[in-house]
Amino acid sequence: MIRQFALLATTALMIGLAGCTTVAPVTENADTPATTEAPAESTVEESAERDSPESVTLPEAPPAGTDAAIAWEALMGPDGEYHASASYLAVIEKFGEVEPYVSIRAAEDRHSSALVRQLERLGIEVPENPYLGRLQAPSDRTTAARAWADGEVANIAMYDTLLAQTDDAALFRVLTNLRRASADVHLPAFQAAAEQGGTLTPEQMAEFQTGRP
Repeated sequence: MIRQFALLATTALMIGLAGCTTVAPVTENADTPATTEAPAESTVEESAERDSPESVTLPEAPPAGTDAAIAWEALMGPDGEYHASASYLAVIEKFGEVEPYVSIRAAEDRHSSALVRQLERLGIEVPENPYLGRLQAPSDRTTAARAWADGEVANIAMYDTLLAQTDDAALFRVLTNLRRASADVHLPAFQAAAEQGGTLTPEQMAEFQTGRP
């Protein structure tokens, strides 16, 4: 009888321990990813890296400290015109021909052409836009508008830095015009779009373009 009771007690203890094992994950630190979720997290990180500007292979830049390097950065850098144009095209391909992306992308292409002409004047051969087809649009239009408002702020800061580095009159004039377009047209257009669902009407966009250089 005593042996049967001991056997029953041992069995009950094992069942209790098993119950504790199944409950333990509930008390896990919420900041620590669960083991079963690790593959999904890795996939997201790989996707983000694949579509980031840093993952795009860029041609070799002109020597640092030259006017050609300044124009190259304005065109080819992560805050430059090629990247902006490809970003806006990604939004258009995902959400359709919506403003302010259609008009601002057309402007970015004009800006790119102006920088290409400066680089060619300085003896640099310019490749096609390496960012095309490599960037993804945000998940919704409001997020996109907010993101590209931030992008225009970074673009303006880039031009402030580059303008302080050149004495070339023609290049200085081009950089000044492009900075003004970002500050006076593109940034306020994206800020307004972010406040009304991520887009503007063609009429609203036309109002922002009044001061276009």
